[in-house]
Amino acid sequence: MSAENILEKNTFISVSITNDKEMKKLNKKYMGRDYPTDVLSFEIKEKQENGSFYLGDIVVNKDQAKRQAGKYGNDFEEEISELVAHGVLHLLGVHHPENGE
Repeated sequence: MSAENILEKNTFISVSITNDKEMKKLNKKYMGRDYPTDVLSFEIKEKQENGSFYLGDIVVNKDQAKRQAGKYGNDFEEEISELVAHGVLHLLGVHHPENGE
């Protein structure tokens, strides 16, 4: 299903904000990486009984956001919003090149 088709429907996502400890657990469990990361996205892509479309889940690491905000010229809130946007792009099928992030 294309992003255009998804966005024509009543589409929703879940956004959770967590810390280094919890993000490290999620990153290890789902990605096989034993360290915290800034954002993870989990595609669900399910039509719900009420006709809406559940695109997926985004988990943002507030600790990493605090550390990297200055590096990108953002304040904390801007960095959180950038990470959520990054996660949405992943849910819509935009991914990093194979050669790294």
